[in-house]
Amino acid sequence: MESSSLRGLLDEYAELEQQLADPSVHADQARARKLGRRYAELAPVVKALNELESARSDLVTARELAAEDEGFAQEASQLQERVPALEARLTELLLPRDPHDSSDVVLEVKSGEGGEESALFAADLVRMYLRYAERQGWKVEILDATESDLGGYKDVTISVKGRGNEADGVWSWLKFEGGVHRVQRVPATESQGRIHTSAAGVLVYPEPEEIEVEIDPNELRIDVFRSSGPGGQSVNTTDSAVRVTHLPTGIVVSCQNEKSQIQNRARAIQVLQARLQAIAEEAAAAKAADARRSQVRTVDRSERVRTYNFPENRISDHRVNYKAYNLDQVLDGDLDGVLDALRAADREERLAAAQS
Repeated sequence: MESSSLRGLLDEYAELEQQLADPSVHADQARARKLGRRYAELAPVVKALNELESARSDLVTARELAAEDEGFAQEASQLQERVPALEARLTELLLPRDPHDSSDVVLEVKSGEGGEESALFAADLVRMYLRYAERQGWKVEILDATESDLGGYKDVTISVKGRGNEADGVWSWLKFEGGVHRVQRVPATESQGRIHTSAAGVLVYPEPEEIEVEIDPNELRIDVFRSSGPGGQSVNTTDSAVRVTHLPTGIVVSCQNEKSQIQNRARAIQVLQARLQAIAEEAAAAKAADARRSQVRTVDRSERVRTYNFPENRISDHRVNYKAYNLDQVLDGDLDGVLDALRAADREERLAAAQS
């Protein structure tokens, strides 16, 4: 990046710092959150740039001193090795970012092939994501769920919100989870001890903070029904649950988590908004033949992305050839290994694209 562009980033960072120090800015929480996330995004860039400029300056000084005193030669040699590493780090930080990386997400898990066993596996995946979110300090809200006869999930919709002003928000970690997750194990419904293969589908999309896709109220069918499940006596005595159908696309969103019909309707429309936004962005990416849609960022939701093999305690991610034998820990929320591998592959892909 040219020095003028780097100077522009430094100026933007200083301006953001000044704005965030203004109490009046925080009266508008949405604006303050947006500014805070951009500030957090630029902070590591500014830090790396300052460190690089300091190292370059120190290297010049060390070389001048080494010409008169050999005692400075080692320091000059160390700085000469550090400068390229800092340059590489800055280059990586300046790579184009996913515009949704700081966003919260809506995540859906649906049972697939395998009947009750698939529903039980879907419940295992939901538990895995809930545990992982707990480890990250994220806030999770189950918006809607349909249980199977044996206590699994036919489908479940979850809202996952980050801690606040983070450059790497929930989407930056969970955006790779979309696709078909396959399980190999002896099902609870199997009496002969045979290993079965079944699958569950995961969809994940960023939850927009602002309305970007307009929804015509005339294109919505809104039904109310009686809620079921935990939540107190009022849950079963009022028609507070809401089902919203988007007629042009056939998308159906239900919400029964809130106490009032008005709250459930607003939340369901918000989820619908997120799904329509994701569809619009994927369509635009496909039309533009975006070269970055690769093994890590697949649009094809039917693609098998991961296998969970219980007999071998093995987890395999087929997009990046990741394999580990800690499936029990992964299902307990320890997703760091596989997610780090996916993020590293995405980073290398972006770096290769920038250099080509």
